[in-house]
Amino acid sequence: MKSFAIKTNNSQTIEYLENNLKKITLKDVSFSYKDFKHFTNIIVHYKGNNTDEFEKEVATILSFLVIYEFEEDFLKKIVSKEFFYFSKSEQDIILDNCFNIIIDSDTIIKEKFQILFNSFLNFVKDNKTIFLSGFINFRLQSYWNVLERIVEDAVNSYILEKEYNEFISLLKLYINSSEPIEDVLHIIYSKDFTIILDSNKNIINNSKNAFKAKFLSDISFSTNDYTLNTLLTLLPEKIYVHLIDNKIDEFITTLSLIFEKRLEICTECDICELYTNKFVSSVKHIIE
Repeated sequence: MKSFAIKTNNSQTIEYLENNLKKITLKDVSFSYKDFKHFTNIIVHYKGNNTDEFEKEVATILSFLVIYEFEEDFLKKIVSKEFFYFSKSEQDIILDNCFNIIIDSDTIIKEKFQILFNSFLNFVKDNKTIFLSGFINFRLQSYWNVLERIVEDAVNSYILEKEYNEFISLLKLYINSSEPIEDVLHIIYSKDFTIILDSNKNIINNSKNAFKAKFLSDISFSTNDYTLNTLLTLLPEKIYVHLIDNKIDEFITTLSLIFEKRLEICTECDICELYTNKFVSSVKHIIE
């Protein structure tokens, strides 16, 4: 027979353990309570011979307890302590970013669980009792390191998004306070190339030497940086974007945010049809 005591004074933890200990399918498992002045003992008893499986069951329950019941508070603690200079609303955004990072990464989910499971399993094997809060705070450094890494990634994501929004706002302010230079520009766009046409359907040189790159910033769209610079230099009253591959990517989304009602996206017109297949390749070759 093996017994293992879990000491805690958290009523939410006690409820979680009770609900999940009941779900153990291993036979000959039972549990009891013993209340003391400052904490409660939840004692799990096993009378069978498969001790290894019993220890794994207990370690699994304790691991999920940390993830489901405490992890959000741990992330909040790290954010408020390490990044206290952000406002409350900014910290909330960072916390949401943390959740998104975790949800989007099976690797992180598995890494967190494996760290917790191994730590609890090794302890359960060699000990008869665990002070849960002390164990979490002082014996799970590798797990805390993962959470801190998640928070750092979430903060970086927030800063990049903030810089991006500020970049968009500044360009919108510039456009709205300046007189248009061109009436109409056409952008022939796909993921592989960009061609700019004036109102007479003549190709505008879109190379980095065509215009002074005074509008470029640290936010990069690769070869499309110079397309953006050209548009901001010529300041068209209207922009027609002709999507050759019929896909709206990050760059086109950014143009839509900057130029707003000035920009119209097209996927089917005479220009779209003209700049497809072999003709696209020939024009691309010429302008390069």
